Amino acid sequence: MKHEVHLPQGTIRYREDGTGEPILFVHGVLVNGSLWRKVTPQLSKDFRCIVPDWPLGSHETPLSPDADLSPPALAEMIVDFMDAVGLESVTLVGNDTGGALCQLVATEHPERVSRLVLTSCDIYDRFPPPPFKPLGPITRIPGSVWLITQSLRPRVAQRLPIAFGWVTKRQPEKAVVDEWLGPVRTSRGVRRDVGKIFRAIDPRYTVEAAEKLKSFDKPVLLAWATEDKLFPVEYARRLASELPNATIQEIPDAYTFIAEDQPERLAEAIAGFVRRPATVSA
Repeated sequence: MKHEVHLPQGTIRYREDGTGEPILFVHGVLVNGSLWRKVTPQLSKDFRCIVPDWPLGSHETPLSPDADLSPPALAEMIVDFMDAVGLESVTLVGNDTGGALCQLVATEHPERVSRLVLTSCDIYDRFPPPPFKPLGPITRIPGSVWLITQSLRPRVAQRLPIAFGWVTKRQPEKAVVDEWLGPVRTSRGVRRDVGKIFRAIDPRYTVEAAEKLKSFDKPVLLAWATEDKLFPVEYARRLASELPNATIQEIPDAYTFIAEDQPERLAEAIAGFVRRPATVSA
């Protein structure tokens, strides 16, 4: 069952399961909280898992027309959501675009993040990664978002690099992909939101965040797909080497959506990480 909260920017729907230390999940663009559907059942046995459908293109209810959807504003929305549901501090787990937003939350609101988990995500100058860079300019063309999403109706098209072909090694179930793409196909307001998001993405945000993370002394886990085509594992190794309290765990046989390709390994990595004492670096 989904719950919902009403923020100044609009309505956020979310799922919650389990009790214990809270883990807040942040997915990327053109997916929703179901990205974590194979991970949270394992974690909710010991932890409180909060899984929102962030307004990143697969949200059912469009945001306010004047909502700021730049990366810093989306990061602030995550903090606003935490306030709305009474979360003072969480283990923050991000993937893909959501990982970039988590980096912004950790650097601008470190007191709200007890631990940070980045799973194959936008990093350094890869925001967005190369295959998706044209989407910013393209979405300025009226009707372009609708045309792109309609072109992804055939299952074979969904395996293209500009769709899900380079984020998943194994094609997700049709019902799941339909859930991800349905809102942007059918809602003019959601398409407006998506266009605003793509046009606002800029690598300066992740480059600045990586620099600021050098002073983030909370525990950080980089759970990274060794075969990632969009965010090569060398980027994660570099970030891990620059942070004061970071661990890297490389996960084989997966692309960017590790939660889709290797959910058990990812759940085990997150659980082991959260169970460690959240001490700051010396």
